[in-house]
Amino acid sequence: MPPAAPTEAAPAAAPTVELAVIVPTFNEIGNLDPLIDRLAAALAPWRWEVIFVDDDSPDGTAAAVRARALIDPRVRCVHRIGRRGLASACIEGIQATAAPLVAVMDADLQHDEALLPTMIAALADPDAGLDIVIGSRNVDGANADSLTPARRLVTGIATRAARLVVGTDLADPMSGYFMLRRSVFAEVVRGLSGRGFKILLDILASAPRPLRYRELPFQFRPRHAGESKLDPSQIWEYGVLLLTKLFGGVVPIRFVLFSLVGGLGTVVHMVALGLGFGLLGLSFVVSQVVATVLAMTSNFVLNNLVTYRDRRLKGRGLVIGLLSFYVICAIGAVANVGIARWMFAGLEVWWAAGLAGALVGAVWNYAMASLFTWRITH
Repeated sequence: MPPAAPTEAAPAAAPTVELAVIVPTFNEIGNLDPLIDRLAAALAPWRWEVIFVDDDSPDGTAAAVRARALIDPRVRCVHRIGRRGLASACIEGIQATAAPLVAVMDADLQHDEALLPTMIAALADPDAGLDIVIGSRNVDGANADSLTPARRLVTGIATRAARLVVGTDLADPMSGYFMLRRSVFAEVVRGLSGRGFKILLDILASAPRPLRYRELPFQFRPRHAGESKLDPSQIWEYGVLLLTKLFGGVVPIRFVLFSLVGGLGTVVHMVALGLGFGLLGLSFVVSQVVATVLAMTSNFVLNNLVTYRDRRLKGRGLVIGLLSFYVICAIGAVANVGIARWMFAGLEVWWAAGLAGALVGAVWNYAMASLFTWRITH
């Protein structure tokens, strides 16, 4: 038997990445090069990478990241198409790295990159046994003077609400600047909602055990370039995140929102009925039909804007979705009346029968709308 051919020597292993910095971006092209340069200076002794997770920025952020990556292998780009949201971007970025330590920071240079070595040292301390280190704007030695009074007020209110969910006296649960062990993220990732723009709150509230943390002060700087992404939709998403964690997954938050919209639809129905029958002198049947159509239409619009904003229908899908919603709600109304009538015949308790019918109708409308209107039609 001839001797086996000699095998080629295995290529040298690539240097292990000790730290991955995850930076979610949307229209941040003016901040990329300064941020990378500052990271390189702050993290010179370590093997690191920075992963920009871009939500298809129209200003060309993703292309600029790829251009920089061609000359610096420490720079990576995750370009998301058709998906939006800071929290979900951070989750995808962390999942894209094998680094044992992961930091999350904003692209606008408000977070002081000089704190990163101190974060690494804190997590490396075996006596401390920390899971996560948080850059805080609210502990001694911190400075957040760059926040406007209005932003300071909103942040203060949001912070107090967050403490109810987290269940700790964390000074800055709203911080977007933190570092954690990759193994800790693996513990919590399946429980994350991925909603909104406060991934730290999501992580702390989803952890199956209390996480050991330390807050480190830093100087919160003014934005370097571009515009803030905080708007009413972000505030709404934050409220949805709080509700999601407060309900603890017992009731789907989408169903709660769907029901709230349905309650508003009842108000629209009654106002329209009163105007048509009492003010305009239309017949009751005509007024009822008009009121019903208006209520269903308002419910559809609000659900499209709020409850299913991540699946929002547009263009042709909006028309098809509205028609399917009319059909679903009509069937739900028949089910509502049928169940209520059956319950009343057996129990003769009008309020219980009415409540049962309304509940069956709401569950039907929610389930079918989720299955057809906001999934198949777009």
